[in-house]
Order: sequence, then structure tokens, then C-alpha cells
Amino acid sequence: MNKLLLILIFVALTFASPATAYLAYVSNEKGNTISIIDTDKLDVVATIKVGRRPRGVELNKDGSELYICAGDDDAIQVLDAKAQKIIGKLPSGPDPELLTLSPDGETIYVSNENDNLVTLIDIKRKDQIGDIPVGVEPEGMAISPDGKLLVNTSETTNMAHIIDTKTKTIIANILVDNRPRFATFKHDGSELWVSSEVGGTVSVIDPEKKTIKQKISFDIPGLSKEAIQPIGVSITRDGAHAFVALGPANRVAVINAQTKEVEKYLLVGQRVWHLAFTPDEKYLLTANGVSNDVSVIDVANLKVIKSIPVGAFPWGVVVAPQ
Repeated sequence: MNKLLLILIFVALTFASPATAYLAYVSNEKGNTISIIDTDKLDVVATIKVGRRPRGVELNKDGSELYICAGDDDAIQVLDAKAQKIIGKLPSGPDPELLTLSPDGETIYVSNENDNLVTLIDIKRKDQIGDIPVGVEPEGMAISPDGKLLVNTSETTNMAHIIDTKTKTIIANILVDNRPRFATFKHDGSELWVSSEVGGTVSVIDPEKKTIKQKISFDIPGLSKEAIQPIGVSITRDGAHAFVALGPANRVAVINAQTKEVEKYLLVGQRVWHLAFTPDEKYLLTANGVSNDVSVIDVANLKVIKSIPVGAFPWGVVVAPQ
């Protein structure tokens, strides 16, 4: 091998693009902290003290700020992702639980469990710009990819409320099974999936017709129906598969999102709550509330490859580029 060729190989290796690493943010509900996980190292690299009872977490569009529902502080805290410290807060109603952002990144929609309202917050102005009355104990929040439809699930009313974001009014109330906890749209906006914790099902809703197309139920040998409690739902970008966290069943269901058939159950940590993909969908991370850890699922191989200890009672998880 001549000297020139060796030099060219050295240059190519030196300037080759490094593998993409991502940071995951996990809210620890009873620890009052955020655990930050490097998804390349698959380990916690920082722990940030935040407000009381942090649950729902979301990142802004460029990943520079993390918004945290600090339920017992009645506020949305703002974490500077680069400095890794709290830099302020946004006003919410009492006991904020979950939030979602408008596609343009300008508005936060947050469910306030104690006053049966969805609150709208202007991020730039750091001010409330409206409230929408919904059912009793609002929790799940989702927004359609085009930003036209907002969805809130009310745990006690057992409904998915479809809200027109332009008029800020409810345009449909869809009755689902008991205690709906989470909602998410397919990436193409063709379906809305709503999990019902006590009902033990996921309702697949046609957003245009505003009717339930199908319900997905779960059956795990050796476990009672009462132990199978669907919570978080994550759907792959291509719409091929959905992953559903099954709470105290300690499993994530892998669903063919076309046929709606359960293909596999993956054993994870105890009381699995919410889920998040890395942006490349290589990994799916699960927040396991009772075992105080995060399970890492290899999406391509449908295998759990690691458990990462975090803080007390991990609840929410979101991932952004590092």
C-alpha cells in the first residue's frame, strides 16, 4: 500500500461523520428530577433538580428548551437543554399533567387535571392566551400533524375531546373505554390512537369521521385482564408498527399498525408508563415507574437490550438530538 493511499484513508477516517448521539430526558415524578440519558453510551450523564412532581415533558422545535409539567407547583418549568438548568417557568392551571406543542412551535397546549381545562400558552410571550373547558380529569394531549385538531382525553368522563384549534372549541366528543390516559396521531394524520388504562384497550379513531374504527385488546398468558393497563403509545414514522406500554403488566405490546394485531409482548421494567423513540427510531425508551429505570428496546430486532437506573418513579420521556 503506497504512502498516498495511506494518507487518503487516514483523512477519510478522521473526517468521517460520527454516529449520531441523542439525549433523552426522563421526568422522575417522586424524585423531583430530570434524568438525562446519552443514547450512545446508554447511561445517565446528568440529573437535574426541578419542581415538584414532574410528569409530562416536551422539547421545543430545535431541542434547546425542555418544558416540564411540574404538577405540584402549578407551572410549566423551562429547562435550558445546553446549560442543563431551569431558566424560568410558564403559567398553567392547577396540576398540569401532559402537554403538546403546535407544529409551528409557538403554542403549548396543557391539560390541567384539577380544573378540567386545557390551557393555551404563548411561548414567546410567556403568557396564557386562552382556556378550553373539557371533561373531568383531563390528561392525554395530542395534536394533528397539520395543527388543525387538538385532542384531550378526560379520565373520568371517558372521552376523547376533538378541538378545532382555530375556533378553540370542541367539535366532537368520542366515548372510549374507561380512564383514557394518552392520545397520539399517526404521522400522516390518518388515525388517532387513544389508550384506556382501566378499560384495557386502545381505540383507533378516524379523525375525519370522528368515529372509532377499531379497538385493540391485549391478552398475556398468566396475567389477569386487570393487570393489563395501556398507557403510552408510540407509532413508527412509516406507520407500520405501534408500541403500547401496558403499565403493571410490565410489558410493551408490539402491534402491526395496519392489521391492528398484536405481534409480540416485550418484557420491560415494572409499571411501564410512557415511551419515546430516538429520532432515528433505532431505540425505543420506556419509563418504568416502580422499578425506577428505563428499558432500552432495539426496534429493528424487537429486543430489550438494557435497563438504565434513573430517579424515583420515572413517568415521562422525550428524546432530542444531542
